[in-house]
Amino acid sequence: MKNIRFWIRFFTTFWKKFKLLLLLGVFLGIAFFLVLPLFKPLLINFQEGNRIGIVGRYSIEELPLEIQSKISQGLTSIDEGGNVHPALASNWEAKDEGKEWVFFLSDKKWQDGLQIKATDINYKFSDVSVEVIDDRTIKFTLKEPFSPFPSIVSRPIFKRGLLGAGDWKVVKINSISGGRYLESLKLINTKTNRIESYKFFPTEDVAKTALKLGEVDDLENMSSGEFKDWNNLSIQANSREDMYVGLFINNEDPILSDKSLRQALAYAINKSSFSGERAISPISPLSWAFNPQVKQYPYNVSRAKELYETLPKEQRKDMTLKLETTPALLDTAEKIKNNWENIGIKTQIQTSGSPPEDFQILLAIQSIPPDPDQYSFWHSTQIATNITRYKTSKESQRIDKLLEDGRKTLDLEERKKIYMDFQRFLLEDSPVIFLYHPITYSISRK
Repeated sequence: MKNIRFWIRFFTTFWKKFKLLLLLGVFLGIAFFLVLPLFKPLLINFQEGNRIGIVGRYSIEELPLEIQSKISQGLTSIDEGGNVHPALASNWEAKDEGKEWVFFLSDKKWQDGLQIKATDINYKFSDVSVEVIDDRTIKFTLKEPFSPFPSIVSRPIFKRGLLGAGDWKVVKINSISGGRYLESLKLINTKTNRIESYKFFPTEDVAKTALKLGEVDDLENMSSGEFKDWNNLSIQANSREDMYVGLFINNEDPILSDKSLRQALAYAINKSSFSGERAISPISPLSWAFNPQVKQYPYNVSRAKELYETLPKEQRKDMTLKLETTPALLDTAEKIKNNWENIGIKTQIQTSGSPPEDFQILLAIQSIPPDPDQYSFWHSTQIATNITRYKTSKESQRIDKLLEDGRKTLDLEERKKIYMDFQRFLLEDSPVIFLYHPITYSISRK
């Protein structure tokens, strides 16, 4: 009884002394649970996303374009068909037959909340003068008319620290080699608060090991989809219409300068033996300028032999062609070698980790620019980039003129006609044999 009376007196005294605080606590607790739903939309809910592995050595200044495009925008944007659309610029106009390009900025802001001004547009072009007319207007003056210029300014722009104007913001950067290369990059979506992390690997083998060890969840743009012994993986094959695998033929070679031989080599290849979608042109099949009506050189052994036998007998007697490629394309090279030897042409394969400066025939992967302008690849004056040295035939002279007109003509329909002819004449002369669009693989944990 004494204990009971003690606790009664204790709680009575405690209540008299602290009842206001106790009542206030109960009131605040009830109010908190009633008001909490009203503030829930304001609370930040970070969603940890995938850890993505990318193969390649990249610096802050040279990020993969797919990552750049998440973080920021250019003055324009380009869809997969090569069509140009507004981005940071709401519209633009060409003056002086395409020598001057004036862009009018839209009402967009940097990720730090500041308005994007014309002075922020920081493209570094050689032989181009830039004039800021006002905060929302910028003018580029070129030395020559250049109709593809709107596609050139689709490259995303950044402020210091990779601050951009896109939905994804950089929150963490890790570098290696004294800051020369990126080791990892963390982004957050400013609309959904989803987080994505990128980790960069020097080779595909290192990337595969990282996936096996659980360091990443996904691998992008892998050249091989062979993970037969791995469980719980999802593998997606992606046809890359922005690239093609082709045989680049040295047109200055005494033997290969003969168009009949180049065409014989094209007909002799069984292109259906390759896993990728057939490529028939240097321009993407998704492009507004693509010409499906070109000479496609279907597999035809009898036609290949017929063309080959038009060469002098002495030339055919000891003919041996050297085919150079990279280890990644060795299987393709072996198939081509067998096809050519089937019509009597001996072939030697040589592999190297980097493209040779001089070659007879080079099997390689070529990226396709979004705009159909291919002046640098095929014009006779472009010594450094016209690797086939294509410049002596009548067709090449005609192609020179088409390439010159194509980059000066502003009317889209006129440009389309020009590039239709360009593809037709190029395929007729066959300085390169187009084989297939390569396949890359996206690999994810299930």
